[in-house]
Amino acid sequence: MEAIARATAGEVTRGRRTGFLASSRRLFICASRWGGRKTGPNPTDRARPGSKHHILVDANGVPVSAILTGANRNDVTQLLPLVDATPPVRGVRGRPLQKPKVIYADRGYDSEAHRRKLRERGIKPVIARRRTEHGSGLGKFRWVVERTHAWLHNFRRLRIRFERRADIHEAFLKLGCSLVCWNIFRRTE
Repeated sequence: MEAIARATAGEVTRGRRTGFLASSRRLFICASRWGGRKTGPNPTDRARPGSKHHILVDANGVPVSAILTGANRNDVTQLLPLVDATPPVRGVRGRPLQKPKVIYADRGYDSEAHRRKLRERGIKPVIARRRTEHGSGLGKFRWVVERTHAWLHNFRRLRIRFERRADIHEAFLKLGCSLVCWNIFRRTE
C-alpha cells in the first residue's frame, strides 16, 4: 500500500489542498463474536462486538494510513497513531512529505491535548468542536473520507468482518486500501 500511495500521491496531490482527513467507521462483526483481538462491544449496535476502521486520507481520497480497533475504542485515541503511521509521500519535486501540514477531523477526534500535540509536530489541526452546531464548514472536506469508506466497503470482506483474527482482517483492510490507491492511479493516467 505504501508504494502505491507514494506513487499516486505525487500524481494526485498537485493541487493546493495538502491537508489530510481522519475518520473512523464502525463495522459489524460476524465470526469474531466468540472472541478475537481488536473487537469490543459496539456502543451503537446493542452491545454486539464490532470493529472500527480508522483511515487517514489525502485531499483526493487516497488512503494514506489505516488502523483497525475495537468498536468500543474512542476515535480520539487513534488520532496520533494514524499520523505516526503515515509513510513519507513523494511530491512533485523536492523532499518527501514526512507529515501532513493540516489535519481535518470530525467531532470524534476533539481533544485539546491532541490539538496541542499536533501543533508541537508542526501540523495545523482543524477539528470540529463538540457541542457546536452542525455546519462548521468541515462538510466540504468530510465527503472525501466518506467516499473512501464507501470505496473500501465495496469489498465484502471489509463490510462485514468474517475473520476471527485481527491480523487477517487488518491485512484485508490494507489490501483494500491498496486497491483503492490502484483504482485512483488508473483514473489519473
